[in-house]
Amino acid sequence: METAELLKKVRKIEIKTKGLSNHIFSGEYHSTFKGRGMSFSEVREYHFGDDIRNIDWNVTARFNAPYVKVFEEERELTLMLLVDVSPSAYFGTLGQLKNELMAEICAVLAFSATKNNDKVGLLFFSDKIELFIPPKKGKSHILRLIREIVAYKPQSKTQTDIAFALKHYNNLIKKRSIVFLLSDFIAAGYQKDLGLAARKHDLIGLRIYDPIEQQLPQVGMLQVSDTETDQHRWLDTNNAAERKAWHQYYQTYLQYCTTAFVQSAADLINISTDQHRKPYTNELIRFFQKRR
Repeated sequence: METAELLKKVRKIEIKTKGLSNHIFSGEYHSTFKGRGMSFSEVREYHFGDDIRNIDWNVTARFNAPYVKVFEEERELTLMLLVDVSPSAYFGTLGQLKNELMAEICAVLAFSATKNNDKVGLLFFSDKIELFIPPKKGKSHILRLIREIVAYKPQSKTQTDIAFALKHYNNLIKKRSIVFLLSDFIAAGYQKDLGLAARKHDLIGLRIYDPIEQQLPQVGMLQVSDTETDQHRWLDTNNAAERKAWHQYYQTYLQYCTTAFVQSAADLINISTDQHRKPYTNELIRFFQKRR
C-alpha cells in the first residue's frame, strides 16, 4: 500500500471513530470499566463521621490532632487489543473485509480508552505472534496502532492458533488488563487458555464474521478457496446437500466458540461485516450497557 493511500485510510478511520468515541463510547467505556481499586490521594484533618481505620497515626502524632488518609479510585487501566491477522481475516463480501472492520472497532476502543487516560497496546497473531506493541498513552501512539492494523501484512499464511496467542499473552502480561480478542474464531482447541486468560484479565471476545460464511447463496457453480490452506474447489450452491455441509462447517466453529466463552465466563460479541443491517456500534453499546 502506498504511503499516501495508507495515510488517507488512517485519517478516514480516525475521523469516523474519534467522533464515535467522543460522542458515544467514551462515557460508556468509563462506566463499564472501573478502576482496579483505591489509591492514596492525600492526608487531611479528621471530620466527624470519618472511618477511624483511615487515621494516619504518624501525621496525627506529629500535629497532635487527628488526620485521616484520603483515597480515590485508581482509574488508570491498560487496554490490550489482540487481533487475528491470519489469512481468513482478509475476507469480505459486502464491501468491507473483516480486518478493515477490526481496524475500525480497534480505533473506537483505543480512542475511548485514551479519553479515559488509559494505556493501549496491540498484539497481532496468526499461528504465531506476529507483532507486539507495548501499551502506551497518547494520540500519536493510537494512530500508530491504526496504521499497523490497516497496513500490516502477516508473515504466516497458515491457520489461526488462538490458544498459542492466549498462552503467550498470559505469560507476557502479568498485571490485570482489559483484553479485546478480535477474530473470526475459525479455530478450535483454545478453551483451556481462554479460561485461564479470562480469570486473569477482563476478557471480551469480538467474533467478526461475514454473512456468506453462515449460509451460501444460491448462485449456481461457485469457486471457493480456503485462505488459510490455499485449497480451491467448486461448489454447486444450488445443491441443498452442499449448502447444508457448508452451514454445518460454520456451525461447528460457532458452537465451539460460544461454549468456550460461556464456560470461561467471558463476554462474546458477534459482529457482522454487513454494517448496513447490523452496525457494530449497536452491538458495542448493547455490551457496554449490559456490563454497567
